[in-house]
Amino acid sequence: VQLQASGGGLVQIGDSLRLSCAASGGTGSNLVMAWFRQAPGSEREFVSATSGSGNSQFYSDSVKGRFTISRDNAQNSVFLQMNRLEPEDTAVYYCAAKKSLLRYRELDDYTYWGQGTQVTVSS
Repeated sequence: VQLQASGGGLVQIGDSLRLSCAASGGTGSNLVMAWFRQAPGSEREFVSATSGSGNSQFYSDSVKGRFTISRDNAQNSVFLQMNRLEPEDTAVYYCAAKKSLLRYRELDDYTYWGQGTQVTVSS
């Protein structure tokens, strides 16, 4: 499975941005899809995940209420709608996928990774 993330950019505080991740080369609808992010000098951290069906969504405390994850299995894609962006959201955002919903916050459990897309929130 190959993952291709897109949609990053430079925005202002309070703006919105929508990231996309397209999966190819496998049955994406069977996979848990997630977003992680890595800020300069920091470890990669969990942002959000969705189950294969899309019926369950999970968020880190730092983005809950501002970010929304969704997926379109017909298009083998997952999205991250980011609202009310803050400078602390500045990072490279990675999409990832794996089979099991267990330990969905653990980056080491993810099998497939996209290349990352830069999000910069300017103050």
